[in-house]
Amino acid sequence: MSLPKKVKIVEVGPRDGLQNEKEFVPIDVKVDLINQLSNAGFPNIEAASFVSPKWIPQMAGSAEVMNSIIRKPGIIYSALTPNMKGYEDALLAKTDEIVIFSAASEAFSQKNINCSIAESVERFTPVTTAAKRDGIRIRGSISCSFGCPYQGAVEPKQVADVVKRMMDLGCDEIDIADTIGVGTPGQVAAVFEEILGFAPKELFSGHFHDTYGQSLANIYAAMEMGISIFHSSIAGLGGCPYAKGATGNVATEDVLYMLKGLGIETDINFDAAVSIGDYITKKIGKRNASRVGRALAAKRSTGD
Repeated sequence: MSLPKKVKIVEVGPRDGLQNEKEFVPIDVKVDLINQLSNAGFPNIEAASFVSPKWIPQMAGSAEVMNSIIRKPGIIYSALTPNMKGYEDALLAKTDEIVIFSAASEAFSQKNINCSIAESVERFTPVTTAAKRDGIRIRGSISCSFGCPYQGAVEPKQVADVVKRMMDLGCDEIDIADTIGVGTPGQVAAVFEEILGFAPKELFSGHFHDTYGQSLANIYAAMEMGISIFHSSIAGLGGCPYAKGATGNVATEDVLYMLKGLGIETDINFDAAVSIGDYITKKIGKRNASRVGRALAAKRSTGD
């Protein structure tokens, strides 16, 4: 299959990227980050998470973030909503898209939320029912679609089962996520082949972590299967909690560089994205995990 002519990038840095930071990132920095991403042309920004700050302290103040950003027409501002309380808060904060989540691994589901996959998905029924009523877009995210830190290998049929459950809930988009970054291009092709047997390619997005350095190859493999929506995180923000010291989400700058080289359109200002990665890593005192970002920053500093 030929590669897509255009790809939609879902920027997850403000939420997935920052949520593991130990030092609290000030609200104004988060707002500034999201505004810069909006100005750079990102079509979908995962901006907040309406979970209890007791569980994820970094996401405290999500309502303030959502109410302070300068919204651009046509951009989808998403937020994670784990339950009805989270949904109600997201609705008040004028969230465009809610994100619900489950896992393709029973072991992961039991360890993380103390219930089965079926129970975890069922818990979202009132949330998705309310979202449909209120005209809010619904995105479903399936963790551990290529491997699990507890059970190891995950079979494509396990992913397909959760996809069907998410479809029954009425999800507008479904993320196939490699939470611990163990997937390889062959696995990616196998999983998408399985789910594309009963669902349209437009429904799916790829969410790859770069723990084992496979994310760009995995994105390419997914594009070969017809997938044209991918998640990435500016400057590669986001650690992997199951692999100490490992990088997390694939870096947006690296993805954009690859797509640009392939002649695939994104409508995102590449130079602006590189500057944003430099901005946020300096603000939070972290090394930029984007190889492209580091290379171009070095070129800029030497004037090459």
